Amino acid sequence: MKRGRDQRGAALLSVLLLVAVMAVIAATALDRLTLATRIAGSAATVDQGRAYTFAAEQIALRRVADLVGRDPAKLTLAGDWLGRDFTLPLPGGEGRARLSDANNCFNLNSLAAETLPGKLSQRSGAVAQFAELMKLIGIDQSEAQGIAGAAADWIDSDSNEGPLGAEDNVYRGLQAAYLPANRKMADVSELRAVRGVTPKTYARLKPWICVLPVAEPVKLNVNTLAPEQAPLIAMLIPGQIRIADARAALAARPAGGYGSSVRFWEARSLERLDPPSDVAEQAGVNSRWLALTTNVTMGDGFLKAVSLIDANGGAASAGRAPPAIVRRDWGESD
Repeated sequence: MKRGRDQRGAALLSVLLLVAVMAVIAATALDRLTLATRIAGSAATVDQGRAYTFAAEQIALRRVADLVGRDPAKLTLAGDWLGRDFTLPLPGGEGRARLSDANNCFNLNSLAAETLPGKLSQRSGAVAQFAELMKLIGIDQSEAQGIAGAAADWIDSDSNEGPLGAEDNVYRGLQAAYLPANRKMADVSELRAVRGVTPKTYARLKPWICVLPVAEPVKLNVNTLAPEQAPLIAMLIPGQIRIADARAALAARPAGGYGSSVRFWEARSLERLDPPSDVAEQAGVNSRWLALTTNVTMGDGFLKAVSLIDANGGAASAGRAPPAIVRRDWGESD
């Protein structure tokens, strides 16, 4: 009898153990099924969000074409388009799109000139302007000069150190060694890898810098620049333009915008200056580059995209080709 009871007890334990194992397997399978369902739902939301973003881009391209069509020679604030949120009613969600002027920043790729296809040489005038911009926004002058020189060396094609620059030997000596790119930057975050750029310096610089796909001198649009962006004008002639004077010239902008670069430099606060023609033209009245920021919310999902628009559509000047998207970045920036 005792042996029979022992066998029944062993059988009961086996059954309980089997039930426990089955419960663990079932719980694991259910957890994985839930995770797979969420991943599939998130992927579907992202795909739908991207489709809405592409639709917003097409609307923006038509809007830009209308702006360019009004007057290919200049772009002004007429139409209340700059920095304004446009709501996109979406089934099951909401989208917001905003156009901004991507010309009004310091293009890091302007630090070099493409003398031959794929060959980049430093542009000394742009290096001086970049250093001046940093000084104007509160970065120490010696630090600013070092960063400007190192950033130009990061982009130019050779391995020869420019004035206050940094090339291969400097970066090889770091604990986590790497080499400069020796090509145009693809994103402003690359600046963080340049010698002398600290997180604090990068955070201060970021609102003022950008990366455009061309190695050309900075070309601002004085018809869309806000008065608080006056340091971008003041940097054009290092040491000669006070921020207050640049701000006054922007604040005195006519309702229809300045008709030409010449008219801008004739503003009362700047009329004492006689900038070289190439520098004077950097304060232009048109914009080739515009940025579209799109935010799409779908339930608990959120998707952000920043699209760079070439208003010239790749042509030499505005009005000759339809505007085109040349770059698209997904997600939050650093």
